[in-house]
Amino acid sequence: MFYNFLFPYFNFIPGMNLLRYVTFRTICALLTSLLVSFLLYPHFIKWLKYHNQPIRDDGPASHLKKQGTPTMGGTVIIAATILSSLLWGDIYNNYLIALNLLTFLYCLLGFYDDLLKVKLKNSKGIRGRKKMLFQVVIALLFSYFIESLRSPEVVGRLTFPFLKNFTINSSTFLIIFTAFVIVGSSNAVNLTDGLDGLATFPSMLTALCLGIISYIVGHFVFANYLQITYIASVGELAIFCGALIGACLGFLWYNAPPALIFMGDTGSLAIGGALGGISVIIKHEFVLAIIGGLFVFEAVSVMIQVFYFQLTGKRIFLMAPIHHHFEKKGWSESTVVIRFWIISFVFALIGLATLKIR
Repeated sequence: MFYNFLFPYFNFIPGMNLLRYVTFRTICALLTSLLVSFLLYPHFIKWLKYHNQPIRDDGPASHLKKQGTPTMGGTVIIAATILSSLLWGDIYNNYLIALNLLTFLYCLLGFYDDLLKVKLKNSKGIRGRKKMLFQVVIALLFSYFIESLRSPEVVGRLTFPFLKNFTINSSTFLIIFTAFVIVGSSNAVNLTDGLDGLATFPSMLTALCLGIISYIVGHFVFANYLQITYIASVGELAIFCGALIGACLGFLWYNAPPALIFMGDTGSLAIGGALGGISVIIKHEFVLAIIGGLFVFEAVSVMIQVFYFQLTGKRIFLMAPIHHHFEKKGWSESTVVIRFWIISFVFALIGLATLKIR
């Protein structure tokens, strides 16, 4: 918004020329969302004091002491992210607007889910199939719209890391596949959000990596040098990534153990959906699975547990998602969180390495 309104004055006001640079506006978006978070959370936590989500009865016993902690902290994360990205981004950029809309809709879905849990005093919320249906519909509409924005050189193309000349060309398949990526990413982050700070730091790392890749993909010289598909105007997504990092940092300040507030589905569904949406726009869906390897690890552990239990009536893990398995084995919550953060950092480095390995 600042970029659009002040554009006519870039050559007349000293220092205003800095707004031309995506990197500068990304840093501004990060700091703005961080400031907004610090300003809002104390009041938001106080307001939610008497509105808390019940803790799972079948969870680790150590979690029962968290009963009474307010949820829906993701509301401020998403509000700060959207506000900051629109303030510092190009509001006429269709990719940026579509991404913000996707994030907002997933946030609304998560908010309604959290609201039901609070009102009904249980940890169930929206029925699984109903929630999944809404996620799929939103993701399909987003994928279709993004595909309609593509230039003829990239429309319908699905690219793969490590393989510079191998692509799949089919718009129909691509829309379905990318919708699956968005829904999968949303639910994977949601499953990971089970311990204080566990999903937040990996989300920031993933946003940082996707922000870097977005900037490169939207820069003709860098994209050609690294033999990556160039997509005009997607560099603005780096600003959204910066805003998301700042908002998550602000949340982590209040979510650090012992947590004063939980993210809830309001935040986890929206953050996961946003990360999936960014990967779809910049055509790095498979790289997202590497960078966000921890999220994949958590989601797969649940699928394996469910499948094996239905097949044999027995469990592979003591409890799923897998972070609860290690809690059951005697690891403290902080140990699980920090070790999983280290794992996510390694995955992020591997994901960034794919930019050069072609």
